[in-house]
Amino acid sequence: MSEDILIRGLKKCGIAEDRIAEVSEKMERYIKEIILFNSAYNLTNTSDHDELVIRHILDSLAPYNVLKTLIGELTGDCKNDNSFTLADIGSGGGLPGIPLAAVFPEIKFNLVERMEKRCSFLENCAALLGLKNVQVVNLQAEAVPEESYDLITFRAFRPLDKKMIKTLLRIVKKGGLICAYKAKLENIQVEMEGIKTVVPEYKVEKLSVPYLDDVERNLVIIKK
Repeated sequence: MSEDILIRGLKKCGIAEDRIAEVSEKMERYIKEIILFNSAYNLTNTSDHDELVIRHILDSLAPYNVLKTLIGELTGDCKNDNSFTLADIGSGGGLPGIPLAAVFPEIKFNLVERMEKRCSFLENCAALLGLKNVQVVNLQAEAVPEESYDLITFRAFRPLDKKMIKTLLRIVKKGGLICAYKAKLENIQVEMEGIKTVVPEYKVEKLSVPYLDDVERNLVIIKK
């Protein structure tokens, strides 16, 4: 039953049929690590397997098709350019970075996390899952060199304020994107109103998380 939820959910997120078995195996292994270390590292608000699948793994992968399109637009004709890097800022337990790295193996990922013990967890997970495209960066976002990343994403983060958005805009490359996982549209509008002098334009993509029909989820896209 539980495994079926993950497999069916990955299909609903748009993951290619020939990748489902590999990705689901990696995610099951990842979930076991979260459950094992959750109490010590305070990684997620639950250790229930099915809740982790739905509210964390599938939630992280809900924008798969949107991100696939955005990555395609950013890379353009430079498919063999190995410099393209996606960063998960404030990665914590690796959400959404680790699930995304599993479904985008051709893209370089930096998991940026300030807490050293969580970085150890992330490094262990990347090694255990064979995610050779993942590098863990033990830094606060404010300490990341400017224009480091082509695309930045984050989830379960504090609301965007002027200080935070200025930091994110500093570390993303010119023409690059910031993609923020957010909940209700009305809250997004209030949040973005507070930073409109810094971000006058943004786009919102409505997300559908498998098995979470009653929960509103959106991806806020900001271009530098």
